[in-house]
Amino acid sequence: MEVLAFAKLNLTLEVLGRRDDGYHEVRTILQTIDLADRLEVRPYHSLRVECDDPTLNGEANLVWQAAVALAKRANRKPQASILVQKQIPVGMGLGGGSSDAAAALVTLNRLWGLSLATEGLAEVAANLGSDVPFFLWGGTALAKGRGDQVRPLPPIPLVPATLICPNTTIPHKTANLYSRLSSEHYTHGTITLQMEEVLSRGHFAAEKLYNVFERVAFKAFPGLGQLQQRVESSINGPVHLSGSGPSLFCMPSSEEEYRRAVKALQTYNAKVYFVRTITPGPLQGY
Repeated sequence: MEVLAFAKLNLTLEVLGRRDDGYHEVRTILQTIDLADRLEVRPYHSLRVECDDPTLNGEANLVWQAAVALAKRANRKPQASILVQKQIPVGMGLGGGSSDAAAALVTLNRLWGLSLATEGLAEVAANLGSDVPFFLWGGTALAKGRGDQVRPLPPIPLVPATLICPNTTIPHKTANLYSRLSSEHYTHGTITLQMEEVLSRGHFAAEKLYNVFERVAFKAFPGLGQLQQRVESSINGPVHLSGSGPSLFCMPSSEEEYRRAVKALQTYNAKVYFVRTITPGPLQGY
């Protein structure tokens, strides 16, 4: 069986405050894009997870944890051979690892004949990571809580975007960025609500794009502020952060803006993609 695992962008990302359990309460609208990893899943006598990025082989891959968790839920042994072919850059705030884990849950559910509904898979997914439940549905969705309470929204029209992924990161990235937030950065979820209202009418509003981490990320990631300025000057428009970064995107965009961004970043160690929003529906193996 094969399945595609799509990347995501955060159209909004607000932090409302810190919860009693130590996590942060968030409101975010997530959107899948047509940049995707590919998983190949076959029967096997034990569990084997291989990736074309050797640093993500075996237990280092969230796919491994997903397989083990699902097998435990089903009270069976985790028996499968899973090959992960990466196209989504790692550690960029695009949800590649979470999407791979969700794809593994769906495919193994079929391979092992478990017949778990998506809601049952979501219970397993929530323990793997905040973004994993969203990828069981994909498309456009509102996420609450720590990001694991997902409500699908009406699909938005196809919107193109220019995506920039710098070759830089920082240790413990997400925890680092959350630690830089203070009460002055907290909002009440109204920005996300406004975007939801626009999307529910079948429209897209670039002026409603928002990510709280933009207020701290450009100081946290070395050179990211300079990269942002370079891109914005080349395309004559704002760029935004996805998730906890450091990926940046301009949306809506055009192929001409994409080409200008590529040219502007020739001397930078960054990958530039021209992507589109996608509504794949529930993950389907083939």
